[in-house]
Amino acid sequence: MSVPISLFQVALAAALVGLSILLSWRLRLGLGRDILIAGTRMTVQLLLVGLILGWVFALRSPWPILGIGLVMTVLAAQAAVGRTKGRYPGIFLDAFAAIFGSSFILTGLALSGILQIRPWFEAQYAVPVLGMVLGNTLTGVSLAQDRFTSDLNANRNAVEERLALGATRWEAAHFTVQTAVRTGMVPTLNSMAVMGLVSLPGMMTGQILAGASPGVAVRYQIVIMFVIAASSALGSLGAVLLAYRALLDPRDRLRTERLGGSRSR
Repeated sequence: MSVPISLFQVALAAALVGLSILLSWRLRLGLGRDILIAGTRMTVQLLLVGLILGWVFALRSPWPILGIGLVMTVLAAQAAVGRTKGRYPGIFLDAFAAIFGSSFILTGLALSGILQIRPWFEAQYAVPVLGMVLGNTLTGVSLAQDRFTSDLNANRNAVEERLALGATRWEAAHFTVQTAVRTGMVPTLNSMAVMGLVSLPGMMTGQILAGASPGVAVRYQIVIMFVIAASSALGSLGAVLLAYRALLDPRDRLRTERLGGSRSR
């Protein structure tokens, strides 16, 4: 049984943010305003999510769950694109497709096939699992897109030389694709490598605090981490291949002029 937390206790914890603001002020980091805004935004967002989920958990229909998942995916795609420096027309749709495809497929597989939740849209399981998968997948997609566009722009002369010598677009850019996908997978692999030794993951900790046995919490966490790793890999690969299609056309031409040509979706 979890220990209840009052709003007053939450306010006490929020006061700890003052330490970060004080540090920023003393060292002249210029982050005080950003820390305050980020903390306030996080608090408001989570309180609203708590209210919404309380309503959703009482429903027995898949449509609200799918609707929430779609909104979460749109926000995840926006966050991924927002962290990418080299943008091209259609990058938002590419990020959305990569995140949506990988996260929904693997979350559905985890819920219905591995965890065997009945019904699969049980909000208590579906929303938290999808949220964890989306959060990690958007990081992979963002890093992969940014690395691919940056490397392609930086190495455009070498790529164009290969194309001029008769190489196909895949032969000219496959190393850049490999590097970008590898970059997108690094955060999840690093997290997996130290999990249990250096860090105790959030889902496992939350279940233990809620009263679940450590053995059950560990097994849940292992399943979720494997799902996250697969989704990050699939999402990173999908995003890079879509960017590859947009920046190297079927006539084996490099189209770096599209980079930075649009800062919109």
